[in-house]
Amino acid sequence: MDKLAHATHNTTKEYRKGFALLLTLSILAIVIALSSVLVEYISKVDKNTIKTKALLQSDILYSDIQRVLKNFSSKKEELYQTLYTTPMPFTLPDNRFSVLLKCKPLANGININWIAYDQNDKMQNRVSLVYKVFDYIVQKYEIQNANKLIDMLTSYIKNSQDIYGNNKANINEILSKDEFETIIFNYFLEENDNSVINVPWDKFFVFNPIKSNTNNNIIDANYMSVELISALFDIDTASLEEEWSEGGDLKQLLSNYGITLNDKIYYTKFYPYSRCEVYYDYKSERFRFDFDDIDNEVKNFEFYGKQ
Repeated sequence: MDKLAHATHNTTKEYRKGFALLLTLSILAIVIALSSVLVEYISKVDKNTIKTKALLQSDILYSDIQRVLKNFSSKKEELYQTLYTTPMPFTLPDNRFSVLLKCKPLANGININWIAYDQNDKMQNRVSLVYKVFDYIVQKYEIQNANKLIDMLTSYIKNSQDIYGNNKANINEILSKDEFETIIFNYFLEENDNSVINVPWDKFFVFNPIKSNTNNNIIDANYMSVELISALFDIDTASLEEEWSEGGDLKQLLSNYGITLNDKIYYTKFYPYSRCEVYYDYKSERFRFDFDDIDNEVKNFEFYGKQ
């Protein structure tokens, strides 16, 4: 995180110069609205103590970002198409305060929680994708005991099979990378298998709740990684690295290989399922909070404190 903060300080001017070329008039309106938030917000926190100021700042800024995103809900597709590839910096004219907004899609991989739905007929296509990706990872990274690892993941998630009316009291889905990595680490301790440490798991899997409507459990296809596309469609990564960048047209790319996408699983339009990180400076220190923007609702605020 320190590296990110350091890089952000050194590259803000470069981001601002290049970023202006990417914005449409609609996105520019959002930028202006968010910038005005900064001016209003900085005056609200000057009277608070140093100890509580950072959290208060994040609360106020988060509230104002919620308002702005709601007001510009019809322009979110353009906004997030930009934010997914280019962090958005804001700075007050006197350089007293700066913000970096960085977002990513939340559904651009295989949902690891699908693996526990092997007894659900409506989820079989999705379960098979999980196993296909695991087979790819096992071979490429030489996982020693794949069955043990899959059993550990499955047993952890099994209690979440409640999307058709079962008891919801024991939901235990994997809903964060940290939670997932705890299971991976436990496997490492039990099997002494260093190979799992080398796998870029977040290139393949995401960690979202299973939606009650099975058809809504989809993959945000145009933001899939090279590694995941290679695993799912058996395309050489070297070729993909030359042809693909996240945010492209996956359907068009795969058509060049004679592959047709399953539209019920691979969604190629804008999918309103995003996670954003906000980094802000105050008194020469950097702080961070995160939030989700899901189905036009900004929620799940999480304060990470000083970075």
